[in-house]
Amino acid sequence: MGDMQKVLIAKNAKELSLLVKMANRHGLIAGATGTGKTVSLQVLAESFSSLGVPVFLADVKGDLAGLCTSGGANPHVEKRLRKLELDKTGFTYSQFPVVFWDIFARQGHPVRTTISEMGPLLLARLLNLNETQSGILNLVFKIADDLGMLLLDLKDLRSMLMYVGENAKEFTTKYGTISKQSVGIIQRALLSLEEQGGDNFFGEPALNILDFLKTDERGWGNINILAADELYQAPTLYATFLLWLLAELFETLPEVGDLEQPKLVFFFDEAHLLFQNAPKVLLDKIEQVVRLIRSKGVGVFFITQNPIDIPEKVLGQLGNRIQHALRAFTPRDQKAVKAAADTFRANPDLNVTEVITELGVGEALISFLDEEGRPAIVERAYVIPPRSQIGAVTWEKRKALLAESPFAGRYEKRLDRESAYEKLSEMNLKGEREKDKGGMMRRSDVDVETEKRANGRGRAGRRTTDTPLEKMAKSAMSSIGTQLGRALVRGILGLLKK
Repeated sequence: MGDMQKVLIAKNAKELSLLVKMANRHGLIAGATGTGKTVSLQVLAESFSSLGVPVFLADVKGDLAGLCTSGGANPHVEKRLRKLELDKTGFTYSQFPVVFWDIFARQGHPVRTTISEMGPLLLARLLNLNETQSGILNLVFKIADDLGMLLLDLKDLRSMLMYVGENAKEFTTKYGTISKQSVGIIQRALLSLEEQGGDNFFGEPALNILDFLKTDERGWGNINILAADELYQAPTLYATFLLWLLAELFETLPEVGDLEQPKLVFFFDEAHLLFQNAPKVLLDKIEQVVRLIRSKGVGVFFITQNPIDIPEKVLGQLGNRIQHALRAFTPRDQKAVKAAADTFRANPDLNVTEVITELGVGEALISFLDEEGRPAIVERAYVIPPRSQIGAVTWEKRKALLAESPFAGRYEKRLDRESAYEKLSEMNLKGEREKDKGGMMRRSDVDVETEKRANGRGRAGRRTTDTPLEKMAKSAMSSIGTQLGRALVRGILGLLKK
């Protein structure tokens, strides 16, 4: 394979190595429960880290934290080393630089974003809104922008929704029909999200995504581990959060083309959750992110049980494949086996359809991209053992690493600057005071504020025609029902063109 940098991942009679330059062409780790997917992920993460490439992964089962501790004293690993004759090649155990993160701030540094940064498209997915309700949410974001209201946390959005609902008649005149019933449904969805712990995720200080791209003093890439054992219990929040991270990387990082090695490798475990029940407009956006993020130097590996859980447009972009055993008990299982077999470049010495059901634990069908970006002929091989500990670590070890982390104290204390909640509370208080004085409000605050911004001057003037701002808002509102995702979509996914 010439002089191109590579890392050993699996072995049979020969070595099967991943070309580092091809890592941003993305990859897939698939297989039934208990067949070795997690160890394959661990080996890949170690390989990238030792080359100075940072890694992000979600630890769904709590057994990837061992990356921070040197391996050894594991009879199964020792047996595999001897079987693959790696004990004769200078294989050494090692610990890797790990940074722990946690939305709930219990097992790692807090991870937050703001409501505005999340944007209405992802938030609608998170709240499981239908097309009409999503349109209303888009409109609420638009009104907040027009009134200069910052949406940072859930109480900001809740206050904004209440304000729009209470002034629905006036907003309808300027923007289009607003259903109080839809506003109420969104409010209830927010309460449900809060019960799942979603309020931990929204607020400040928001995550600086570049903190995921750091190396340690040796020059090894940090392995950023998101504690996801609790987060996984809210699967939509889990999937939407990881998609937000991926899209944030896309928006933040500059175009770099094909590098000798990636800037970051992102592992998306339980990837089927990303696509499950997602509306077409979001699936289109996901496909675009995966296709375009390669040019930002980011490689993405999806981990799932069945390849058929991933849409064909995305699956076709995953050039590096590690396929562990699949079961063929049901018609769906048999379909998955055939689909997996059909994705490989044929090997005349292997009946792939049969082999997939026969693979042992830690054994896999391997096909990596060659120097020209073509899939190599599929090979049956054993994934090499990890150099770090397999399994969880003690709370004392985790706590010590958090204290030593370069990010210790940066995100722990929440901030609560003036935003929509505070401004609307002040407006309500002012209105109550005026009513107590027996005064009549000449016009609503929303009229005054909207006209100030639309006219670009400090006082409201009388107008007989719509301003360009209002025309834009009306036009956008009229298109929401049939073109959700095209109208008023902003935030993390807003920069992608349809």
